[in-house]
This record gives sequence, C-alpha cells and structure tokens, in this order.
Amino acid sequence: MPEKAEFCHCRTCRKINGSAHGASASVLSEGFRVIYGKDFVVEYESSPGKTRCFCLVCGTHVYAFTESQPDYIILRLGCLEGGHGIVPEEHIWVSHKEPWYKIPEGLILHDEW
Repeated sequence: MPEKAEFCHCRTCRKINGSAHGASASVLSEGFRVIYGKDFVVEYESSPGKTRCFCLVCGTHVYAFTESQPDYIILRLGCLEGGHGIVPEEHIWVSHKEPWYKIPEGLILHDEW
C-alpha cells in the first residue's frame, strides 16, 4: 500500500496527464517492481534528479523516481487496474492550479509540495 496519495496541480503533471491534475501515490521502492512488460518501460530524466518512466508502446506515464527520495516510487494511479482502493487525500501545488478547475471540498490543500 502507498505511504500517501495526492492530486498534483503542478504544470508538469497537468501536461503529462493532459488534465487539470495528476493522481499519484508514493510507494516504497523496496516493495515495487515491474512484473510484466519491463522491456517496454523507457526512462526519461525530465528534470535534474527526476526520472519519469513511460510505456514504449502507448506512451502512458507509469511511474517516476527522484534522487532526492530514493526510497520511494511515484506511481501514477490512472494506469492501475480498478479496485486498488487507493484514494488521494490531498491536493498539492494548488498555487499552479488552472483557474477553470474547482477543487471539491474535503481534502487537504497545499500551495506547493
């Protein structure tokens, strides 16, 4: 299970997801592994110290990792099969939120990370 899950409104997550925000969960890297299709995962260092991993076939952004937090994998919730039970509990980078998107009440809001 993840350590936490959130909706991210940063410019990069919005672009990668083509949406108002991204939905991701932080999972311990020691318990994470790709069990099928590893040869189809390509890595791209999108900014210094942050590597994003994509499906070579369809382009889906599956997960990411950073040098600053090597114990964690940032798993993109939209690429998981249903029924996983992971529910984001907060919104991050709200200071970058698109003005046309209204955040529903009830979750924790952070202007930045």
